[in-house]
Amino acid sequence: MANSQSTITKEHKGQSSSLADRIAVDHPLDIKIGYVGGGSRGWFPALAKELALCPWFSGEVRLYDIDQAAAEKNAEFGNALQDHPRNLAAWRYRAVPDLKQALRGADFVFLSIQPGPIQYMKADLELPEALGIYQSVGDTVGPGGIVRGFRTVRVYREFAEAIARHCPEAWVLNFTNPLTVGTRALYAVWPDIRAYGCCHEVFGSQDLLADLLARKYKVAKPGREDVRVNVLGVNHFTWIDRAEFDGTDLLALLLEHVQKPAARRLYTKEALLRETDNTFAEKHRVKYELTRRFGLMAAAGDRHLAEFVPWFLTGEDSCYRWGFRRTPYAYRIHRWKTGFKERDRFLAGKGSVKLENSGEEFINQMACIAGLAEFRTNVNLPNRGQVENLPRDAVVETNALFSECRVEPIASGSLPEPIAAWVNMHVANQEAVVKAALTADEDLGFRAFINDPLVHRLDLDDAWKLFRKMLNATHTRFE
Repeated sequence: MANSQSTITKEHKGQSSSLADRIAVDHPLDIKIGYVGGGSRGWFPALAKELALCPWFSGEVRLYDIDQAAAEKNAEFGNALQDHPRNLAAWRYRAVPDLKQALRGADFVFLSIQPGPIQYMKADLELPEALGIYQSVGDTVGPGGIVRGFRTVRVYREFAEAIARHCPEAWVLNFTNPLTVGTRALYAVWPDIRAYGCCHEVFGSQDLLADLLARKYKVAKPGREDVRVNVLGVNHFTWIDRAEFDGTDLLALLLEHVQKPAARRLYTKEALLRETDNTFAEKHRVKYELTRRFGLMAAAGDRHLAEFVPWFLTGEDSCYRWGFRRTPYAYRIHRWKTGFKERDRFLAGKGSVKLENSGEEFINQMACIAGLAEFRTNVNLPNRGQVENLPRDAVVETNALFSECRVEPIASGSLPEPIAAWVNMHVANQEAVVKAALTADEDLGFRAFINDPLVHRLDLDDAWKLFRKMLNATHTRFE
């Protein structure tokens, strides 16, 4: 069945918010999934649990990872879930020693990797910080995101070539950050690939709008799936220019809300830390400020949004003022070391696993591609005109319609020029990162690096020294 990415101009109407209400199968479809990065600490357990709860599919998941032991343990975990009392499916999980075996004959491919050793994030985060450049995440933009992008592209070239050889008809779901750069690299290497990038950041914005509606009108909070939004932008710098639920204009509701004193409250470090000890908690102040200033809803989490513009990470503690925290390397390495705790306790017979839906949409997407229904959600795809004033072929994030063997981006219109100026700058940087890594052009890579807003505080010589230090510390070569 042919792949289609032609833009459609009318959004799909009349669908139920729950695919489970619309799908019934006499026998589960037998499919093969190749999981690249099969030692994953986050995305793989979410997939294994979702597959266990889904009666629509059965089959085999082949796990490949450069950490073979981690992939083998994950395979053991997936197989153990088959005996869980809530399991509804029949799956076989197998760790394989090479990429070819993971991909051969796959119907779906998951790409979920850590680009380089986790220790490289120390350089991504702490070398810029020594020069006064503070990053809240460091995996998408900013100096850390750009250098991580170089690492990602080099690996994704191999993935694209291998998919073309071993499973050219497979659908490829990319979860690795920087999501835009990785997805763009796949298409740059093999334009016929059937790939898209998956991100849940917009889901949180839909949930926030649902919450505002419920509190404003004293009604039951709708599911975020029932909040219809028009999405446009790039991953982690997405915007919503239309939002509604059952005829109510939710964007107008938000624009009213962000003018209220409670929504404009700023924090001290002490006040924020008193209110929450959650590293990832945020007060939506970045989102609200961007929405108030630009008139559209900034539709990603504050920690990501803050890195795309120069106003919120101006000093070591400036993030607290805006109600969020930076994620330091120490937290990342701790999380890495403890990420298998639930799995290992379960496999040792010392703990249980709660089977529950993750809130992600990959199962729904797969069901629609398999022909079981149609479904509309936001994904990252090459721009075929769905965002009119962003460059063609650059990877953008908009809504798309999933149906049998088709993922069709929905025309979202244009970004207002003040927003488009910021987004286009980042698109140019992302395009340069991909091209520089694929063509071994260090000068082009440096131009992307110095064009990032967080790097603008450095003079050119210091920026070059930082660039070279970061490349050397992460063994990144343009060759």
